[in-house]
Amino acid sequence: MIEGIITLFSRAQDLEISSTGSTARDIIDISSRFRPDVIIVDLSMAGDVYEAIATSIKVSPTTKIVAFTAATGVDSAIRALDAGANGYVLKGSSAQELIQAVEAVRHGETYITQSFASQVIAALRNASLRRVAAEAVRFSIREDQIVRLLLRGKTNKEIAIALKISEKTVKNYMTILMQKLNARNRLEVVIAAQALTERELDHPDRTSQWQQRQLS
Repeated sequence: MIEGIITLFSRAQDLEISSTGSTARDIIDISSRFRPDVIIVDLSMAGDVYEAIATSIKVSPTTKIVAFTAATGVDSAIRALDAGANGYVLKGSSAQELIQAVEAVRHGETYITQSFASQVIAALRNASLRRVAAEAVRFSIREDQIVRLLLRGKTNKEIAIALKISEKTVKNYMTILMQKLNARNRLEVVIAAQALTERELDHPDRTSQWQQRQLS
């Protein structure tokens, strides 16, 4: 499998393979030594891969993780995303989808195999609904603008252009939004924001700051 991935990505003009490994420990070592943009991780590697994902992100915060696995269970996907993975691609997917996943996470997106995404999103959505229902959430004007654009599927770069701010500033706001919404990644921010909107629509008597802005 490693040889196949090397062959696949060696054809990409703007990508370079810095190192390979075969154990969970290798994930941490590669993060520490090379601080790559993206690491493709097989969840069946020897060792505690989930813990290695979490540790590697602490070692190299800018590194993104794509889980490439045969595990089709929602629990495995949630656990990988919870550990810090930015992408989850099933091994039955096309080579082009793996490339798309790498490109997506490089640009700050979360990527899940399309045929599997609805199941994962449903599970994440239920968790987000429970968290959002637990407390009232208020956004600043800028946070609200960013959330609206997120709900329209805009990337960080597109949001930065639309609001005439830097992409770094958008990422800073994303961090704040994750904290406010108790979200673990970009995908959960979107899901939680959708849940918040739906909750207000289900209770029109609540004149929260969020509702007022959505209707303005």
